[in-house]
Amino acid sequence: MPKNLKIKLFLIIGLTLFCTWVIYPLNEKINLGLDLKGGMFLTLSVDVSKLPDDVAGEKRNNAVERAIEIIRKRIDQFGVSEPVISRQGKNQIIVQLPGVTDRKRALELIKSTAQLEFRLVSDDEEKLRETLATDDVPSGYELKYDEDEKPLLLESNAVMTGDSLADAVISRDQYGRPSIKLEFTGEGAKMFGNITGANVNRRLAIVLDGYIYSAPVIRERISQGSAEISGNFSMDKAKDLANILRAGALPAPIVVEEERTVGPLLGADSIKSGVTATIIGGIGVIVFMAVYYFIGGVLANIALLLNILLVLTALVMLKATLTLPGIAGIGLTIGMAVDANVLINERIREELKLGKSIRTAINNGYGRAFPAILDSNVTTIIASVLLVWLGSGPVRGFGLTLIIGLLASMFTAIVVTRLLIDVLTLRWKNLSLKMLQLIPSTKIDFIKVRWICYSLSLVLIIGGLFLFNKKGEDNYGIDFKGGALQEFQFTQAVEIDSLREAMKGIGLQDAAIQQDSRNPEKVLIKTEANYADEITTALAEKFPGNKAEVLRVESVGPVVGKILKKNAAIALSLALLSICLYIWIRFKDFVYGIAGVVSLFHDVLIAIAFCTFTNRPIDLLIVTAFMAVAGYSINDTIVTYDRIRENMRLMRKTTFRDVINLSINQTLGRTIWTSVTTLSIVAALYFLGGEVLHNLAFILLVGFISGVYSTVFIASPLVYAWEKK
Repeated sequence: MPKNLKIKLFLIIGLTLFCTWVIYPLNEKINLGLDLKGGMFLTLSVDVSKLPDDVAGEKRNNAVERAIEIIRKRIDQFGVSEPVISRQGKNQIIVQLPGVTDRKRALELIKSTAQLEFRLVSDDEEKLRETLATDDVPSGYELKYDEDEKPLLLESNAVMTGDSLADAVISRDQYGRPSIKLEFTGEGAKMFGNITGANVNRRLAIVLDGYIYSAPVIRERISQGSAEISGNFSMDKAKDLANILRAGALPAPIVVEEERTVGPLLGADSIKSGVTATIIGGIGVIVFMAVYYFIGGVLANIALLLNILLVLTALVMLKATLTLPGIAGIGLTIGMAVDANVLINERIREELKLGKSIRTAINNGYGRAFPAILDSNVTTIIASVLLVWLGSGPVRGFGLTLIIGLLASMFTAIVVTRLLIDVLTLRWKNLSLKMLQLIPSTKIDFIKVRWICYSLSLVLIIGGLFLFNKKGEDNYGIDFKGGALQEFQFTQAVEIDSLREAMKGIGLQDAAIQQDSRNPEKVLIKTEANYADEITTALAEKFPGNKAEVLRVESVGPVVGKILKKNAAIALSLALLSICLYIWIRFKDFVYGIAGVVSLFHDVLIAIAFCTFTNRPIDLLIVTAFMAVAGYSINDTIVTYDRIRENMRLMRKTTFRDVINLSINQTLGRTIWTSVTTLSIVAALYFLGGEVLHNLAFILLVGFISGVYSTVFIASPLVYAWEKK
């Protein structure tokens, strides 16, 4: 064995051992996304319009940063491990809380403004009675009710605020109930002493965010610099109140623009279903490669396993987050990695048929397959980069795993398999690279049937676009038009009519209720706004012996919905434009570029049409599928174009029509088998990947099948039609 091959072999072995060391143990090293381990994703908006008019300049500009600092303090004291809090845009804050299951408590902790005020209560009983009788509040006062629903007339101006607070700790009141003891700063203690000393025998209300927690009578001057908030609340509530008081008041109100909460049960199910689907699909691909290509297939499988190892290593080293769509991305990477190996093996087969020696066939096979492998992977990477750039959350995870997987697959398919096959053929000179050929050489006239195919495509696309236009906003999911989705799992199946009665009881008679036919214990409730708390309470009251566990809550406000729709449109448009530009530059021929563009748009429009036909609302994951279809469906087209270009150089006396037909027939076997391997992965995700991946997998199935069809019957015949004209 030549010395350079030995060095390469030892480097590959060393790389494998290094990767294994990096990811072991995988369950401790990999960072799971919120959709896999459960938790909350929030997009918050700081409503700076509610700041007092006298707050201007730098304080107004720093309101968001101040809010981030306060929210971080509150969450740190709440005990969330590895929270992510960052600014987005001008007034938005992104908060990720892994492992948080008590969503109501977490939202109260984050949203609570914590404006603490000490306000004197009017002792004029006549004035209070007159206010209640006439509903006319005197100037300088405000009518409020205490925790016992007793009316109190409070002075509008606070005599003291939470700015003088030094600490807040949990204590017990005189009845043994949880309370919060307030400690003031030195200046605050002096101020509190003066206030209490000047208002003996008057009531002083302790008001937090507009709610009166207590209004005790001042019996004497309080000079020790402390006060107490008491009320009928739990220990957890007391802890949270003390927490937010210590962290300080928010500079402006917080609005939850977007919420995505995944319960631990759904996260565990997602991991199980996603991994199971990927493994089963991967096993199918591995068996096919080993049986169909023999030695070449076994080497491809070795490269495939190394490819998966490289993807996981990159995710660990980059400290990237693995999401459920990311698992789907790994599965898709397996299919795409096999694509390159199939192309190489088919090229080697062709060279061997021409009577070339094994070494020559290997050299020519790899050399001639490389341009098509490069072009097809680059187009998919372009779409994936845009997913990472303009996507959010799980969508980014899908794009990132695809990028890493495609780069790794190019390395393993071109470098690793070439090294292994060189080692084997140099060690055993008479080694035979036998392969099955279930698809015989064909001589189909694809150009002849092009008008039938054009007509079929136009009927599907026009019909789909007509229905899409007719449905209008109904085409979109909550990601783009706003709304809320709440999914629950009951201990036992419930009747839909009983659920509707429960919704009517809280004024949600228009809520859309869906029951999982395969798992009737699961119920999906869609509303115009986030009513998860109200629905949870209503279900607990309606079905006391049948616990409803929150699986997930997705809520998107209209502002965020418009932003997500805009970003999705930009990402999809840029992906299509970038791929078109690459094809035009790569082939240096306007005709190929235009035909490739038409083919690419054809596949995306067919996917959109089937989305409309099957009443699947378009959301972020489906847009992700559209971009994956755009990147992948052009692969077969590029391979066929490469073969047309190659045959035109070799067959100068052959008519252009015959060159195109010959090229399509020559690549037909490769087109079918690469599609079968990729579709087997996608089919496994569709049937076994769980409900979250169901729509994404469906669009990938439709788009990839359409991609094969458009390559054979649309893209190449369009080149002929243009050249002929």
